[in-house]
Amino acid sequence: MNIDEISKGKLDVNLESSEISEINNLTDSLNRVMASLKLAITKVGVKKGEIFEEAVKAKDTVTKKYEDLIDSITGWAWETDENGDIKFCSKNVSINLGYTPEEMIGKSIFEFMTPEDTKRIKSTFTDLSKNKNPISNLENWNVKKNGSKVCFITNAFPFFDSQGNLIGYRGVDTDITKEKIAYYKIHLLNKELEEVKNKIGTLLNDKENTKKSERSSQDKDILEKKWSENDFDSVYLFDENANILDCNENMYKRLGYSKDEMLSFNMADFDILESQEGIVEKISQAKKNGVYSFKTIHKKKDGSSILVYQNIQYLKDKNQFKCIVREDISINK
Repeated sequence: MNIDEISKGKLDVNLESSEISEINNLTDSLNRVMASLKLAITKVGVKKGEIFEEAVKAKDTVTKKYEDLIDSITGWAWETDENGDIKFCSKNVSINLGYTPEEMIGKSIFEFMTPEDTKRIKSTFTDLSKNKNPISNLENWNVKKNGSKVCFITNAFPFFDSQGNLIGYRGVDTDITKEKIAYYKIHLLNKELEEVKNKIGTLLNDKENTKKSERSSQDKDILEKKWSENDFDSVYLFDENANILDCNENMYKRLGYSKDEMLSFNMADFDILESQEGIVEKISQAKKNGVYSFKTIHKKKDGSSILVYQNIQYLKDKNQFKCIVREDISINK
């Protein structure tokens, strides 16, 4: 839009769709046109009637373009004084709030906001007007004439008198209710998703705790009784220092060794978790209580490993110890 052309009296200039700042410029332009016409009367001596007719035509033309521009804006345009009292609003307010411009003018812009937002927006407006700052992307909830709520995003520029004093704001409110509702729905869905995740986590923990409880009960049973030797068990004999004295075929074959190799071992040689000192301590417990059971990991000759239960039994008459070994198949469940 060429404001200078209008100022020079060229009234057939086409005004393009514009922002809030251009509305302000258009108003200023109209004032300059009127001032130019008055000056022409004084200098040229044109008849006042002719000048008046031309001035009216110019004013009507600019006013029409001004109104068209206002009506083309998405949302509704408004003007307030420095206190927020409405001095002007566009016809689109009826679409956005359900009120006519006549019902709006003279009232505070805060009267139409929800009670929750009124205090917050008033405080923000006071701070901005005190510093003569523009209003930028200010979200606020309002109540329509029919009682429903609508969310606007407000943008406005301050305008001033000839001494630079703030005399009000000109701005536009745009309806973003659908976007806000969509945002809240997404937020709610994310919250529900998080709750579902937590429930799944709780269920998994409960299941794991149940398994642990079952295993703990199983371990307790193992500790409190001697095992009966079965054909599929691995069995070996050892002394108080954990040196292997004898073993059955299942024992050395399960670990991948020959019997001679097994008879040369100390228990610590194929136990990954326990040191010899730790094993000797367990042997002492078995000697004291008659039996001692625990879980450990055996290392096979090929480097692989197996999780096992070991049940140590004290053979008092021989002062030796027998260990029955069973693979812990629960690890595969």
